[in-house]
Amino acid sequence: MYTAMQREILKKIRGTATSDGDGVRLTRVIGTPELSDLDPFLLLDEFGSDDAVDYAGGFPDHPHRGFETVTYMLEGRMRHRDNRGNSGLLESGSVQWMTAGRGIVHSEMPEQEDGAMRGFQLWVNLPARDKMSAPRYQDVAPDRIPEVAAGQGARVRVIAGTFDGSVGPVAGISVDPLYLDVALDAGAAFRAAIPRGHQAFAYVYEGGIEGVGAGELAVLGDGDEFATTALQRGARFILVAGRPLREPVARYGPFVMNTRSEVLQAVEDFQAGRF
Repeated sequence: MYTAMQREILKKIRGTATSDGDGVRLTRVIGTPELSDLDPFLLLDEFGSDDAVDYAGGFPDHPHRGFETVTYMLEGRMRHRDNRGNSGLLESGSVQWMTAGRGIVHSEMPEQEDGAMRGFQLWVNLPARDKMSAPRYQDVAPDRIPEVAAGQGARVRVIAGTFDGSVGPVAGISVDPLYLDVALDAGAAFRAAIPRGHQAFAYVYEGGIEGVGAGELAVLGDGDEFATTALQRGARFILVAGRPLREPVARYGPFVMNTRSEVLQAVEDFQAGRF
């Protein structure tokens, strides 16, 4: 009889308060000295405030090359625009998976003057063969994201990958990601299959699960599945996994390539207006 290999917690990381864009206050969890990356994941930011002073400046025009940005809005509205004429509105519960590829200049600006603004931005590396691909967006409205009842007191939004027979709307991503938003009542149990060999983490943003409290990221060891139980306050967390690339990373701000010369070329192309 086959027994699934459970993924254990290897270590826990607490994020660092910082700001980005035009003074947007956030917590950086991946992309710090304590956890510089988690191949293929380059950065994870949690932003959240009900004070417009903390987010009103937004993220004015800035470039990207060589990776993907994943913006998941829990609350609030964010307008994105780019130098190719694309525009869209991210509302509460929506996701944008942007493949920057060979280069894009875009902005992400709050479209509200008060109320809560809350969500995550994840950076996902691209393999060398895809770094100079054409930019593209996958803008996903809330009603396109399946929500699954996963046993008593457990609800799961499936953003990418497969969970309990439901397939997330994000498709065609090189690292074959799994991205789940999990909500558990007090004492509720949860388990999810994760492809063996994929890098995986769980980030708790409300309440707590076994061994992990709010504001902590758990780096998971290898295995076939992750199982946990919510503590007395219940829990909300994201569970994210992806196939590691195991390629050299040359990184300078918004440019992530494989060699230093490729990064210098990205800077030169951006300064010359070739994005």
